[in-house]
Amino acid sequence: MRTRTAVLSLLLCFVAVAACAAAEDANVGTWKLNEAKSKLSTASAKNTTVVYTAEGDKLHCVVDGVDANGKPAHNEWTGKADGKDYPVTGDPTSETRSLKKVNDHLYTLAVKKEGKVTTTGRVAFSADGKTRTLTGNATDASGKKTSYTWVYEKQ
Repeated sequence: MRTRTAVLSLLLCFVAVAACAAAEDANVGTWKLNEAKSKLSTASAKNTTVVYTAEGDKLHCVVDGVDANGKPAHNEWTGKADGKDYPVTGDPTSETRSLKKVNDHLYTLAVKKEGKVTTTGRVAFSADGKTRTLTGNATDASGKKTSYTWVYEKQ
């Protein structure tokens, strides 16, 4: 009986540590785009709200905004910040997204379509955790390259 209790206690500790690690991730929360501080291309999509939640040792990301034509856009991604590709749903311009934690305030990302990297970037968090800045480079389906800086504020 003691062995089973000890094993169960140990297992619960591991689950709690994994949950705390994901909950402490700087991404977790609701982020609103600050267009005045951002450098947006006039003909590109824009992600106006990004919500990250912790799901065990993974992050779930819900993105809402508008596409390049100004129509509502929505996509979702669930994965770990381990640099591996995880599927994206709802985004016709991408199939997978990878996120890699560099340190507590910096992540790198890559987006792929048909196995080819179409977007690369980095996500930097302010020291107080209230600002999230996404800078990156993208190539659209026609081969046109753009760069962007999106600044988000935590809600």
